[in-house]
Amino acid sequence: MSNSNYVIRQAIAHDANALAKLSHQLGYPTTANAVLHRLAQMHSANHAVYVAEIPHIGVVGWIHAHLCLLLQTNLHAEIGGLVVDENYRESGIGRQLLLQMEQWASQQGCESVYLRSNIIRKQAHVFYEKMGYSYIKTSLAFEKHL
Repeated sequence: MSNSNYVIRQAIAHDANALAKLSHQLGYPTTANAVLHRLAQMHSANHAVYVAEIPHIGVVGWIHAHLCLLLQTNLHAEIGGLVVDENYRESGIGRQLLLQMEQWASQQGCESVYLRSNIIRKQAHVFYEKMGYSYIKTSLAFEKHL
């Protein structure tokens, strides 16, 4: 998928540094090496990672999703993350990344796309609602370090 100003394509190992920098903007500091390792682990039909790249500038956004099959629900895709560089927000890049991921999910046989968004990300909530997503519930997130 492309626009006159940017191209949407699958992420490659060479993108690791840019993906790490954008992850930091999303609030998840990481390293290029960690991203490279994760990308290698995600190299399967169950995961998709797309980037938005502006020629002569580089990667300015990414989206990741994975397939999720639960006993209680039909197959769906879950967005793991979506971020556009703060200098390029409200340019249509996030919209195109999300549309690309929805197309991938549909091709995988998914009936829906699910995502979570931190309660403090009010602008993101407005964006998702404009994109046709419905607020379905509030829940608590728990974690146990192993």
